[in-house]
Amino acid sequence: MTDTIAAIATAVVPQQGSVAIVRMSGPDSLAIARQMFRVAGRQMWESHRVLYGWIVDPRGPELDEALVLWMQGPRSYTREDVVEFHCHGGIAVVQEVLRVCGALGARLAEPGEFTLRAFLNGRIDLTQAEGILDLVGARTDRAARMALAAVRGKLAQTLQSLRDRCSDVLAEIEARLDFAEDLPPLDPSAIAQAVAALQQEAEGLLATADRGACLRRGLKVAIVGQPNAGKSSLLNAWSRTDRAIVTPLPGTTRDVVDSHLTVGGLPVQVLDTAGLREADDEIERLGIARSRQALLTADLVLLVVDARQGWTPADAGILQEIGDRPVMVVLNKTDLADPEPIRETVPSAPNLQAVLPMVAAQGVGLEALEAAILHHVGLGRLPAADLEIAVNERQQAGLAQAVAALERSQGAIAAGLPPDFWSIDLRAAQKALGELTGEDAVESVLDRIFQRFCLGK
Repeated sequence: MTDTIAAIATAVVPQQGSVAIVRMSGPDSLAIARQMFRVAGRQMWESHRVLYGWIVDPRGPELDEALVLWMQGPRSYTREDVVEFHCHGGIAVVQEVLRVCGALGARLAEPGEFTLRAFLNGRIDLTQAEGILDLVGARTDRAARMALAAVRGKLAQTLQSLRDRCSDVLAEIEARLDFAEDLPPLDPSAIAQAVAALQQEAEGLLATADRGACLRRGLKVAIVGQPNAGKSSLLNAWSRTDRAIVTPLPGTTRDVVDSHLTVGGLPVQVLDTAGLREADDEIERLGIARSRQALLTADLVLLVVDARQGWTPADAGILQEIGDRPVMVVLNKTDLADPEPIRETVPSAPNLQAVLPMVAAQGVGLEALEAAILHHVGLGRLPAADLEIAVNERQQAGLAQAVAALERSQGAIAAGLPPDFWSIDLRAAQKALGELTGEDAVESVLDRIFQRFCLGK
């Protein structure tokens, strides 16, 4: 039998939180709650019924006027008895409630322990647990929808279907190995075709990893260029604020200025940098050094070019400094110069994603810029349904193992090796897929996943 755990399940803001929840899970939850909650009137303790009353310290004073909710297992988040105290927010009250829970026999929960119990008790699988973690940390509605699809089991169903079909092919091979005299011979081409179909579907899931990573952690975009090219005007127009100071004087921006935006459901951190040039001013030199550092950490670079000046050797030098990072060239101030002749002078490069005309000071061209960014990260023209499934880093590694094993199995079939060689790699693929959902998960994997959770979840 497991013990009873307790934790604060909501964010507590000093002197500002209106409501906070202290959660318990385990066999003694109800007994502890009955000792520390005095029900008002003649309300009855019933599962999934909210009661009004007072939280008390059995050895001391009343702590709070509150609500309590008891959820009898298995109809609860953890499939154990769960009790939640809904009390007034702030630090003092919730800490006292948690202290009394501990004094009456509950221990403080580890990070993610409630969700770990839900997994161990069979309520959710590992992909659903990771979906819960992503849902808690979602920064945009699109990221939240993707996480919710995982919580509802959409990714788990897809992975389970892959594993089941892999098991079916493996069973067919092993049946021939065990009962060769009683069954017709295997058709190598049919087996190879089935394994190829599995590999293709697994590779399709792998292809969702990059867009999933973008939605979870966001995209870091650095705006670079020569002084007075319009970098700060672009940041201000894009963020609809006056985050950066804009003047006609070169070198106005002395440090990296950042702003957090949402582009089509994608979290984007935009970094406006100091103009890249040789500078005598010590402060400007420090700002330029920080700009170069921001350039090294960016996922995407916007190189802003003044259309009045055209493409210059200085712009070419900045493009070379960007290296192989994905870059979009923004031809700014195109209300004062025709962008088409300049577009032809921008050198082609494998990392060049787009050349976009813009009038940053007026916000002209922002829509095209955002569309180009979404297309770059693979979120451009995809229907919403196709965005619901996106694997994370752990799932990507497991799928890569499965794909490699399926590829080896096809190689064994093509080479004319005996069927028992085919099955070796099919078992490896089956195991890799099982680790993704938790059917074959080891303790070290569980530790890595659930230690990333916050307390109380």
